[in-house]
Amino acid sequence: MRDLLATRARASPGDAALVDDASGREWTYAALDAAVDRTAGRLAALGVTRGDHVGVLMETRPAFVRLVFAVQRLGATLVPLNARLSPSELETQRERADLVLLVCEDDTASDARAASGPVPVAAVDDPDAPDIRALDECVPDTVAPAEWGLEDTLALLYTSGTTGDPKPVTLTFGNVVAAAGASAFVLGVLPDDRWLCCLSMYHMGGLSIPLRCALYGTTCVLQRGFDAEETARALDEHDCTGVSVVPTMLDRLLRADRTLPDSLRFVLCGGAPTPTDLVAASEDAGVPIHPSYGMTETTSQIATARPAESYANPETVGRPLFGTTVTVVDDAGDPIPAGETGELCVAGPTVTPGYYDAPAANEAAFGPHGLRTGDVGYRDDAGRIYVLNRRSDRIITGGENVDPGRVAEVVRSHPGVRDVAVVGVDDPEWGERVAALVVPEDRATLERDALEAHWADRLAGFAHPRTVVFVDALPRTASGTVDRAAARERVVAAADDL
Repeated sequence: MRDLLATRARASPGDAALVDDASGREWTYAALDAAVDRTAGRLAALGVTRGDHVGVLMETRPAFVRLVFAVQRLGATLVPLNARLSPSELETQRERADLVLLVCEDDTASDARAASGPVPVAAVDDPDAPDIRALDECVPDTVAPAEWGLEDTLALLYTSGTTGDPKPVTLTFGNVVAAAGASAFVLGVLPDDRWLCCLSMYHMGGLSIPLRCALYGTTCVLQRGFDAEETARALDEHDCTGVSVVPTMLDRLLRADRTLPDSLRFVLCGGAPTPTDLVAASEDAGVPIHPSYGMTETTSQIATARPAESYANPETVGRPLFGTTVTVVDDAGDPIPAGETGELCVAGPTVTPGYYDAPAANEAAFGPHGLRTGDVGYRDDAGRIYVLNRRSDRIITGGENVDPGRVAEVVRSHPGVRDVAVVGVDDPEWGERVAALVVPEDRATLERDALEAHWADRLAGFAHPRTVVFVDALPRTASGTVDRAAARERVVAAADDL
């Protein structure tokens, strides 16, 4: 088929495609298609052809959406780069992704220049630097929408890098279409749906929204960054029926002064484990939370829980999406029964064919049961998935294995605890000791003695946290996951101060 937008514009040209919350401007599918055609022509005038890798360094905005579909129109590959990275990190990613062009905006122009090396840089805004080409000043070539097969590479997205150097993940046209379909079977799709995108589009959670809206023929509402009060306003003002958030964002939304609108059908919550108290708060507020587990390597969602299932089983991320198989394996790689804890392996049409130009990483990442996620969890008898922690996060203390996710579950179940991160830190006697960064509930007076009494009969002695540090918030990565290296540093620094 042709690119997603060209196909959608032929089917429903007058339907609302995109709304920019900042300016209030709206585009129909026909208008967006015409704008994308001009952008694709300008990229072609700069030499972009089928199969080329085009980097985009910017935050969420309409110009980013146009580039997503313009790169598709040429049959090229989109490479979104994290606008929060340092120039040296960006340079490494630029080299690894084999870019032929890097497109930036005003706020990222200096970083783009520093990281670009021999790769030409173009800007969607008027650039101050003479060596950056203004995209709008290019005379567009005439282009015809490229034909796409299911196995053609649509994008390269970098992993978050929480367990090592970020790797470029190959995502195909078929991956994106399969993920959109499988997600629709869980969330549903209605003709008047409006999905708010307040996530960064250089992450899969943000990028997936305009792609899926184009497939569904629904409306993508863009917000240029998250702010709890402003996001709540935008949801209400634009009659949004859906929104994607990470748990910290949802927590702030629920604590904001504004009430979330009744128009919401789904709140897709992923990127990090959803605390059980956040699920309970969502139920109390009537918010249709859908806790989700996913990865860049699986084109976003692997499993998602609907609200009723989530309210009844607040620790689950739900059941695997249609077509996705999740197998729990032991350390030897053999499948284990329901209820037993092991590594989660994922197979299905949403799973990447592999990391770009990384044969060794691919050999390590894939096995007989599909992608080895590195995540530890289990399935219950009803097929629901529970994710505990990363396999690499496992703590070995005195020769005993401790799953930090299990420890965190117990600590978090104390009524005075809002959130917790459990990590291992070096210990001269035991090799590692279990440590916990604990965020108390608002206005809660929490003492270590109370926590020790709480976990005394719930955890084996070797799994008891030996170091407890109380903090106002957990350190997190840009995608919302706990920054475990930073958490470990906080624990060590606190211990040194004692």
